[in-house]
Amino acid sequence: MATPLSDTPLSPLKTIAVIGLGTMGTGIAEVLTRAGREVVGIDISEAAATKAVSALDAATARAVSRGRLSEQEREDALARFRTFTDLRAAADADLVIEVVPESYEIKQQVFRALDEIVRPDTIVATGTNALSVTRLAADSAHPERVLGLHFFNPAPAMKLVEVVSSVLTAPAAVTAVTNLALDLGKEPVAVGDRPGFVADGLLFGYLNQAAAMYEARYASREDIDAAMRLGCGLPMGPLALLDLIGVDTARTVLEAMYAASHDRLHAPAPILKQLSEAGLTGRKSGRGFYTYEAPGSPTVVRDALTPLEDAAPAPGRSVRSVGVAGSGTMASGIAEVFAKAGYEVVLAARTEEKAQSAKARIGKSLARSVDKGRMTAEAAAQTLDRIRPTGSYDDFADVDLALEAVAEDLEVKQQLFATFDKVCKPGAILATTTSSLPVVACARATSRPQDVIGMHFFNPAPAMKLVEVVRTVLTADEVHATVRELCAAIRKHPVDCGDRAGFIVNALLFPYLNNAVKMVQEHYASLDDIDAAMRLGGGYPMGPFELLDVVGLDVSLAIEKVLHREFRDPGLAPAPLLEHLVAAGCLGRKTGRGFREYAKR
Repeated sequence: MATPLSDTPLSPLKTIAVIGLGTMGTGIAEVLTRAGREVVGIDISEAAATKAVSALDAATARAVSRGRLSEQEREDALARFRTFTDLRAAADADLVIEVVPESYEIKQQVFRALDEIVRPDTIVATGTNALSVTRLAADSAHPERVLGLHFFNPAPAMKLVEVVSSVLTAPAAVTAVTNLALDLGKEPVAVGDRPGFVADGLLFGYLNQAAAMYEARYASREDIDAAMRLGCGLPMGPLALLDLIGVDTARTVLEAMYAASHDRLHAPAPILKQLSEAGLTGRKSGRGFYTYEAPGSPTVVRDALTPLEDAAPAPGRSVRSVGVAGSGTMASGIAEVFAKAGYEVVLAARTEEKAQSAKARIGKSLARSVDKGRMTAEAAAQTLDRIRPTGSYDDFADVDLALEAVAEDLEVKQQLFATFDKVCKPGAILATTTSSLPVVACARATSRPQDVIGMHFFNPAPAMKLVEVVRTVLTADEVHATVRELCAAIRKHPVDCGDRAGFIVNALLFPYLNNAVKMVQEHYASLDDIDAAMRLGGGYPMGPFELLDVVGLDVSLAIEKVLHREFRDPGLAPAPLLEHLVAAGCLGRKTGRGFREYAKR
């Protein structure tokens, strides 16, 4: 007779039952069979089981064609996968992984049935990303063997696996599945039991805010998605990702998160309910935020909301010369962008020396481009010749666009706009690169608010494709049209935003970063585990703490405060840990210490 799991050391997990052969279950089965495990696939639907076999056949054939698997290895993997429609097929499994629909009732039925079928020392794992592992374990005859094993979609490609313990889980079970994840070539992250765990706990709040932003008609779906792809380097925009995950699934996860946190950022945006109840659940139904070629197809097709690509541009103003105010990294980067595109640039700073220094920085940047073969030495020299450094804003008298990239201080910017108003010719466009201050406050410092607009470039400006074009309630249509044309001329992608704190990118990015700080503050997960979870599970180029240290904790805190003041949502209040680190002078890489310590240069 088998002994309870808590009393015995566990042998390697060789035979594994996967219950639920949808996309995720099939993906997990593929990972396991290719790693040499015997896999028992179980689904109440014979059609789902047949489809899983076909999917595994096709996936392994692709792997052979790409040289990642030999024909013999493929045949062996396929032979290790057997499918059934009866749970009793799991009787000899060392580990059972259930990935049935996200419903306590359905999952508890499976767990109760397994109590009568599998050995007492068999580990039972739930693939939930929204429901309480503890609640599922408590309903089992052997709660010590129950844990969460959360793979990410698509399971064969995604490296992250969250190993979720409840207060009842035996350490031996955690060790066994952690070792299995490592054997599968995955990176396991140990987390406690709360809705969403680490990756989805951070991801779904961000997705929810993006849905609410779209619902409020603040920006188009295309602009929201482009902003997060191009401004943050994400593999997919949030609304496209909601369609991939399933709008109904996202709603279920968010409802579970809100029930636990009562944080308004987790309260599902009403549009998620509307789409779900209309059956517009995303790719799987053929329509969600976008419309797809067919149910299950990844190909987006035009619909009534798709912007017209061949629409005639609105008449704008002529821009041949540009004035850039500032001498920092952003100012020199923007000056470089315009000069490369053939515009005459006046680069003005508080002193001639600072302006010359900024031009020298541009020269070094252009030299690096030449070294990397991105431009010729002749083109670099011509670009540099187009930039005229000056210590006086009077030299902006003839520019067609005056753009400021000075300190993020409203009083400083207003004084500068008052100067622009005095020295710039009538009809010149006056632009601010602010990332968090009200553009209209800059406009009101002039006698011509209709000529003022926001052009929020991202750092480093020469490399980053995105520009958030921020029009106020006073901005003239022709000014807006001109700036959009100008973005295309300098090879940037413009997205339209209204004049409110954070625009698109920062309004979605910084609450996510703040929530990551709260996770560490609450001792839920470590910096390294959270960073790994978002890189490996969310496809982010950097984990949140890597990014915070690069941006600067002081800058991040200032943006959080602006967002909190603007929207007055308690969930946007800066995490106390962030405030404490800033107060201690730990500002990130620039000071050598932030969330992590850095070697001094």
